[in-house]
Amino acid sequence: MTNIKKMNRDEILKAIEEKYDKLGVPVDSMLEGLLHSTPITYWDYIQTDALLGLQTPRTTQPDEMVFIMYHQVNELLFKMVLWEIDQVAKSIEITADKFSMHLGRISRYFDMLCSSFTVMADGMEREQYLKFRNTLTPASGFQSAQYRKIEFASTELINLIDARFRDTIDRNSSFRNAYNHLYWQAAGKNYTTGQKSTLLNLFEKKYMGDFIDFMEDYNDINLSLKFKQLPKEVQRNEDLIKAMRHYDYTVNVKWVMAHYNAAGKYIGGDDSDLKATGGSNWRKYMHPKYQRRIFFPYLWDEDELKNWGTF
Repeated sequence: MTNIKKMNRDEILKAIEEKYDKLGVPVDSMLEGLLHSTPITYWDYIQTDALLGLQTPRTTQPDEMVFIMYHQVNELLFKMVLWEIDQVAKSIEITADKFSMHLGRISRYFDMLCSSFTVMADGMEREQYLKFRNTLTPASGFQSAQYRKIEFASTELINLIDARFRDTIDRNSSFRNAYNHLYWQAAGKNYTTGQKSTLLNLFEKKYMGDFIDFMEDYNDINLSLKFKQLPKEVQRNEDLIKAMRHYDYTVNVKWVMAHYNAAGKYIGGDDSDLKATGGSNWRKYMHPKYQRRIFFPYLWDEDELKNWGTF
């Protein structure tokens, strides 16, 4: 690790002058401003009051507050994941150590997400959940835009295409055509009639344009392609491969199954289960053996790919 020399007072003042000279801001004005400024506080820096005021239950069921806060924490963790992905995706040159470091951070966030499902599984009374869930229709966790962006930023689009179309779709077709064949479209579309559910229509009205732009932006810089662009000897780095596999399995099997099992507790255990709030057949939509979503298929052997979601 590079030793960082500690600057003395004169060096600090000189560096400040140089910084503000480049910005065209008189350093004396900036220093005078500091003289009259108030010290920052924890609650102002973290925006505690704003954060704690974001929970708005729709029913009188106390456990709905748990449900809301749990999903808000998820979204904050998703933002942390996207931040770390960008440190890799938008780097011009990246070493195996830096790649592994950021993947390790991302995986730890998803480890937290996986273990946090005990909050869902054991933190709410089923009777309360079944009362307030009907007020959520047609909203669904399916509509997490950040989670979809994590997928786009992690792998090539072909790996996110519905398995039914993956072998036949024109890989040179438009991003919009790829979008229309993404695996999660199955949760919001009747492929016999082509009709989209309200769940999907509302989601697309708000985010589809943003998604198409995001897909295009990460088409050449997603994590999978960044890995393939590394020198061959770096691609063979055991620690990096281990980090890639751990991330892939954690997101696409461990996290999904934690969600799947928590859902099973609340909305049933057989084919006569309640539908998810978005109206989907949640068992076939969620289970990884049906989705077969794999970010880095070239890092898994034939048996592992064949048994994806069951090991």
